[in-house]
Amino acid sequence: MRDNSNRPGRLALFARGSWAETSRVSSILRKETVGGALLLVATVIALVWANSPWSEAYTSLGELKVGTDALGVHLDLSLETWAADGLLAIFFFVVGLELKREFVAGDLRDPARAALPIAAAVGGMIVPAVIFVAFTAHVGDGAMKGWAIPTATDIAFAVAVLAVISTHLPAALRTFLLTLAVVDDLLAITVIAVFYTEDINLTALAVAAVPLALFAFCVQRRIRSWWLLIPLATLTWVFVHESGVHATVAGVLLGFTVPVLRSKAA
Repeated sequence: MRDNSNRPGRLALFARGSWAETSRVSSILRKETVGGALLLVATVIALVWANSPWSEAYTSLGELKVGTDALGVHLDLSLETWAADGLLAIFFFVVGLELKREFVAGDLRDPARAALPIAAAVGGMIVPAVIFVAFTAHVGDGAMKGWAIPTATDIAFAVAVLAVISTHLPAALRTFLLTLAVVDDLLAITVIAVFYTEDINLTALAVAAVPLALFAFCVQRRIRSWWLLIPLATLTWVFVHESGVHATVAGVLLGFTVPVLRSKAA
């Protein structure tokens, strides 16, 4: 029997991939394993606490306001919001960096490889929404308005689980799942921004483009001064948050501006 496994042009999405790509992804996984395990442990603790006799303390902690609304920006946010919009933006920045690396210099630079996880993400968003609508169309009471809820993937948990079980997954499969989760989450954020945001502050969104552009200019010029980059990134986040668009979008945009290939001058 003829072996066609190495036939030219064959798309082996879940194959081991190049040695350099496998080594790079494996190195990232080793660094992420501890963080992923901590996230899962913290989740178990939170679930136990929220369902314990001390659940009121858990709720009160999440609703505790921290911040200020000085200078016309509304940053007097609850700890829950700081975690969802602030810390998650940092997470999206890191994921954006890795995803850009995959599309620019990794295995996903091949359009045929990139198309499958993107198509899977689109399908993973549309199918749950259709199922939700099918079951709630006759319920009434505005139940169908929640059709976007099942479209989102909790990317933080997806990456945490991938990190913890990384030794049992091929690097290419991990890349596929990460791409699927990120694209699905970005599409869900877009859906929320388009269909569920009643008032978008276009002025704040336009102002956010200024520090974003300056951040992009600095990183493209290999300016790595933290005292300059962190304030620019923070201002971008503040104005994106003020615009009404989900603030994690700022993290993705900032991550996408960072170059992943060394220039000849570098």
